[in-house]
Amino acid sequence: MLLIMSGIGITVTLALTAFSQNMLYFFSPTQVVAGEAPTGRSIRVGGMVNKGSVERASDSLLVKFSVTDYAHTIQVQYTGILPDLFREEQGIVAIGQMQEDGSFIADEVLAKHDENYMPPEVAAALKAAENND
Repeated sequence: MLLIMSGIGITVTLALTAFSQNMLYFFSPTQVVAGEAPTGRSIRVGGMVNKGSVERASDSLLVKFSVTDYAHTIQVQYTGILPDLFREEQGIVAIGQMQEDGSFIADEVLAKHDENYMPPEVAAALKAAENND
């Protein structure tokens, strides 16, 4: 019986450890500017793409743009092909890591899929920023 209980305990511990390491927490630009976002681990950052902020490199797939929650703005870098629905003044969620210098390097960029949808985290962050004004 002791062996079975030990096995279950070890299994649960390993599962919870793996689960906590793979969680992707969402942060708004305001939370990032406040220093709440960790560096060195994957997180999600979301908001609206600032108008006029998208810069594409001419010799690579590097794209730089800024994301805002209308209270604060952060810079995002992404190398790859952006979703077809990505454009300025639209809601996005980027998955990647914060750097020590305050920039965000995205591994993946997700764009909304129709005019009426906005990721729930982005909507909540925009509403929170609006209420703080």
